[in-house]
Amino acid sequence: MLSLFQRKSTCLTAGAGQAPGAEMPKGLMRPKSATGLLATPRRQKLLEHIWQRTSLSRRQFKTLYLAPLERYAELVQLFPASEGHHHAYPGGMLDHGLEIVAYALKLRQSHLLPAGMKPEEQAAQAEVWTAGTAYAALLHDIGKIAVDLHVEYADGSLWHPWHGPLQRPYRFRYRMGREYRLHSAATGLLYTQLLDRGILDWLCQYADLWAALLYVLAGQYEHAGALGELVVQADQASVAQELGGDPGKAIAAPKHSLQRKLLDGLRYLLREEFKLNQPQASDGWLTQDALWLVSKTVSDKLRAYLLSQGFEGIPSNNTALFNILQDHGIAQPTPDDKAIWKATVTSDEGWSHSFTFLKLSPAVIWEATERPPAFSGSVQVDQEESEKAASNEGNTDHREPDSEPTQPMPEASSLPVPANDGVTALLDLLDDTDKPDSDCQPDTPAESETVSTADSVKEDGPPSGEHFMAWLRQSIQTRKLIINDAKALVHTVDGTVYLISPGVFQRYAQEHLQVAKLAKSKELPGWQWVQKRFEKLGLHRKQDNGLNIWTCEVKGPRKSRRVHGYLLSTSDELFDHPPSDNPYLKLL
Repeated sequence: MLSLFQRKSTCLTAGAGQAPGAEMPKGLMRPKSATGLLATPRRQKLLEHIWQRTSLSRRQFKTLYLAPLERYAELVQLFPASEGHHHAYPGGMLDHGLEIVAYALKLRQSHLLPAGMKPEEQAAQAEVWTAGTAYAALLHDIGKIAVDLHVEYADGSLWHPWHGPLQRPYRFRYRMGREYRLHSAATGLLYTQLLDRGILDWLCQYADLWAALLYVLAGQYEHAGALGELVVQADQASVAQELGGDPGKAIAAPKHSLQRKLLDGLRYLLREEFKLNQPQASDGWLTQDALWLVSKTVSDKLRAYLLSQGFEGIPSNNTALFNILQDHGIAQPTPDDKAIWKATVTSDEGWSHSFTFLKLSPAVIWEATERPPAFSGSVQVDQEESEKAASNEGNTDHREPDSEPTQPMPEASSLPVPANDGVTALLDLLDDTDKPDSDCQPDTPAESETVSTADSVKEDGPPSGEHFMAWLRQSIQTRKLIINDAKALVHTVDGTVYLISPGVFQRYAQEHLQVAKLAKSKELPGWQWVQKRFEKLGLHRKQDNGLNIWTCEVKGPRKSRRVHGYLLSTSDELFDHPPSDNPYLKLL
């Protein structure tokens, strides 16, 4: 931990003619150095968690994260975050700043940013978006010290934050009649004091991030997209934690998020992949009053796209996905309140065929000026067949069976929480895994080191064992797959990597729809086809009795469970610097 603070800092003077150890006059506080302010055990834990959410060496972390955090600490000193609400105690603003950064980076792990771009581009921008998220979170309230507080030195002269860090003993009070929202507009006065020219030069190269960050710093969260949402949720979590609420509920995705993800996915597919209004080889047909999408095509491709974008919680069961689309008002119900319609498509040339469809309103997908031309033929609903199709869809379970009995990982709330200094709920939510120290990488913010181009999975590459491993490595490095989490498919155990089976192979098959076609010729489920290709690579460790599958015990505070999977011979295939073992898993 000491390496976090081995930076030359300017010692702040205690005031003219006053020895550093002398007793302070009543009502005055002596400015502290960043090292002193950040040296408490709680703040050190938060700094460590922030580092663990990045993909940087210690040296790079000092440049991109620790230096702004130290400048923030020196600027906010012992100011509270509010007068009588949350973090309303000396040093509350510094605690709130560290907490919201830690929460925001935790949430950021569930997003591939910038949204809608190709995986290679998201990988290239992974670290700059992570840093941008941290800066947006850290700076969102900094304007308070400029407009909410009256700060003066012992001689009565005023201090303003644009003067730089406090240099002498000071006192402060809250301004009477202050305008609540003004601090958002005041952020622009100060962020250049925390983010140096090198960092700003780096950020402004990425137009989407730069625009979102500037919107957040101006308090215009509604225009900041995912970045604005991350900051708002992280802020709510920190406030909830301080006020004795449940930060877990605060950082849970709002109910409308899934609806928006589904709609964004459908819009992307209709723009980039789906073929409309074509005879026979079509994914759907657009009539004057409805968009008819072939049900299995849309469910498979929508699931694959959302998973490829790092969205979790997408059902593997088609019926469940159809129900979600219907529940969120995206898929229109049949007269019997089912999601699946049976209809016959007939073209002007006389071609005709029946399909099972999802029916959507075109206005949900397109603006009026963007709507494609309508199909010149007809789509005729078969009422009786629609009822049968809906019944069959409801009775079909599309989930693939497990090759060996497995049990789910325990929920995060059931994992043991070590005793600490009163921040168990906060650290429980943030806890993930430790990283080894490494200073071997170049110290430059201009390049992302999350994943190299050579590591990127080729989008047009055919499914194979090698492709599966390349996908797995990239998914971990871009945080599309989280490791060592309660529901993770990948863990670090016994000094190497443990792959949950069949979950990790099912996930790959769901993202790569070509697997189903290849597996069908072998009369295998898709995940099993992938599993066999993985086994042929010979990258896994076998038990003494020759079995491929290893069992791990997952220990919770009241009970333990078992999971099954493959143990890699070495972690080198997936990690340059492997994390420490998951303390809650034990190899049996």
